Amino acid sequence: MFIRSMLQAIVRVAAVSAVGLTVAACSSQPSSSQQATATASNLSKSGTALTLASIYDSDTYQVKSATPVRWLADGSGYTLLEDSQQGKGQDIVRYHPQSNARTVLVSAAQLTPKGADQALKIADYQWSADDSKLLIFTNTKRSWRTHTLGDYWVLFRDSGRLLQLGGDAPASSLQFAKFDPQGQRVAYVMHNNIYVQQLDDLSIKALTDDGSDSIVNGTFDWVNEEEFFLRDGFRWSDDGQQIAYWQLDTAGTPLFTMINNTDQLYPTLKQFPYPKVGETNAAMRIGVVAANGGDTTWMKIPGDARQHYLVRMQWAGNSEQLLIQQLTRKQDVNVAFLADANSGEVHTLLSEKTDSWAEYVDDVMFLDNGKRFTWLSERSGYRHLYSVDKDSGRLSAITRGNWDVVEVSRIDEAGGWVYFIASPESPLQRYLFRASLDGSGKLERLTPDQPGTHSYSVAQDGAYALHTYSAIDKVPQVDMVSLPEHRRLRRVVNNDKVQQAVDAIAKQPVEFFQVAARDGLQLDGMLMKPVDFDPNKQYPILFYVYGEPWGQTVADKWGGSTQLWHTMLTQQGYIVASIDNRGTKSPRGFDWRRSIYKNLGVVTVRDQFDALQAMRERWSFIDSNRVGIWGHSGGGSQTLNALFRYPDSYNMGMALAPVPDLTLYDTIYQERYSGLLPESADRYRETSAITHAENLQGDLLLVHGTGDDNVHFQGSERLVNKLIEAGKQFDFFAYPNRSHGIYEGKGTTLHLRTMMTDFVHQHLPAGGR
Repeated sequence: MFIRSMLQAIVRVAAVSAVGLTVAACSSQPSSSQQATATASNLSKSGTALTLASIYDSDTYQVKSATPVRWLADGSGYTLLEDSQQGKGQDIVRYHPQSNARTVLVSAAQLTPKGADQALKIADYQWSADDSKLLIFTNTKRSWRTHTLGDYWVLFRDSGRLLQLGGDAPASSLQFAKFDPQGQRVAYVMHNNIYVQQLDDLSIKALTDDGSDSIVNGTFDWVNEEEFFLRDGFRWSDDGQQIAYWQLDTAGTPLFTMINNTDQLYPTLKQFPYPKVGETNAAMRIGVVAANGGDTTWMKIPGDARQHYLVRMQWAGNSEQLLIQQLTRKQDVNVAFLADANSGEVHTLLSEKTDSWAEYVDDVMFLDNGKRFTWLSERSGYRHLYSVDKDSGRLSAITRGNWDVVEVSRIDEAGGWVYFIASPESPLQRYLFRASLDGSGKLERLTPDQPGTHSYSVAQDGAYALHTYSAIDKVPQVDMVSLPEHRRLRRVVNNDKVQQAVDAIAKQPVEFFQVAARDGLQLDGMLMKPVDFDPNKQYPILFYVYGEPWGQTVADKWGGSTQLWHTMLTQQGYIVASIDNRGTKSPRGFDWRRSIYKNLGVVTVRDQFDALQAMRERWSFIDSNRVGIWGHSGGGSQTLNALFRYPDSYNMGMALAPVPDLTLYDTIYQERYSGLLPESADRYRETSAITHAENLQGDLLLVHGTGDDNVHFQGSERLVNKLIEAGKQFDFFAYPNRSHGIYEGKGTTLHLRTMMTDFVHQHLPAGGR
């Protein structure tokens, strides 16, 4: 079911004066949709006119990407999956990065089970340590939001034998299978228990037997998978004698119920533990069990297991100790414990404390035979890489400066380098650097002077990398380069035809700019002008917003179909703009990112409003009576806040899959940025858009998928009730059983973008005046 205002063409009562003036000023002009169509039809001389069909229902602008590359540990090259020329399926092919010599390591024929007419469809694969065996993940399906369930097969490369693991396990019921370090056994999770299977006789040993709907061994519940990216929940020790694993107890966590009205004659229900703000989390603990079975030794980590998160765990450079990271529920303290695997005793090695939230650390690597390890910290005010002495916990800086390490790409201990992504001069771009691991401060930028966004898959020894480059006007291209000189060896993925099609589009150059918020803080912005831009006219402007800590909308990189849709709107007589408010995922330091603590929806949208006012003062071509805003997820929430908090400044908005009431979202994400209940109850009330819904004056399109297991449809339904209570007219569209991305089902994306385009045309009249 969906609700739409019955008379969309009627002027909203709450906005009579503003809309009335607009209508009076253009009563002799064509309608917005007619003007947009006329503008687009006159583009033939200046370039290609975009259409919704060309963007969303053709391959004209579809960019090819590199097949995930696996660098081989022995330095002999990298492997790719390629369609087999000899039969149905894919081959695993090795390429030498320098010579491009090609070798088929495993053929599709070798991966074809007896009696089958085609090879296993490879979702993932891994080699044993000596490369004599290959583990194939296939026939996958979703557990929560990702495909972690499936079947596993092992190929014995010397004999060609291909065997399925799991015994008589049901299809697609195994998770996270991996070889032991010796390549003689495989461990996996099935039905929330951990098993080890011998590869010589295929015997299976259960290491846990208490797995159930509420006791989860070796994997995780919905919220930990989504917010901490915790999926694979066990680790082999280096000597292969033990396995360390997480156990969760979800008893007491409330169940969320979703209803499916369309797939069967009668509705069906799906329930899963989902802790909303203030509700009971799963209890987490970490244990170690012998790989041949026995009792589990539980690590004696202090604190209430339901008021802390065990966010990361790994063997500490040996087979006797674990490094465990524990966050408080408030997430303001991250403690790194060193745990004795035999006794379970732990001691604190170091901690990160803040007045807002602390970050956990991914990809910790042990160096010097386990004597020290790498660590990322914001303690200097910027995110930098450190070396930590395992005995004392003392930190030594590897990188320094008033800039952030964005991502660690590779640590080459033998060569003495760490390769990482950073952008010291502009948060809009990304480049590859390397720094000396010895802490000497030696720093080299490896990416040449080519503005844009550069990403890399770096070989183990740092000698080669797969380099992906894009910019705001350049689609991604993928090259093989040698390092450190960054010499291009060859093109790996060629998108020249797409680039030619993009170059032919009628458009104005995208402009980057900065504008000051009310306190003087400079905000990054992006501006796209109409194709037939006349500085003496005024144009409608549509803002694209995300505004929360997990996204950055203003960046010098290719923006895909969303960028093309925005370009299409500029062809129809619109200005399109975006502003990164403080708190967004921009490499601008600790203070920038933490400044929105307990102020999501307040400070974030105040920055958006301040930017609009400053842009209006700077540029007379912005029509203050035709201002719109749209966003998805967090951007949908910010769109609602803009409409409700600044109703005199935003004439229309489109909110897709928003969180109108922050108390309805999950504990891990929302409590991180908004605090705990009941102490922060006032802040939740003030920062939730639904609190201010009665202020709506402009035109609102609210869109949500009923099958959204992330941002629940429940929130939009509550907002609908609030708006009805306040007597506000609006448009509401529900996509049955679509998830958070609103893309499932034939025609969904094109349908959604068509509806959005029509809404823009109707409620934000096009063209210069």
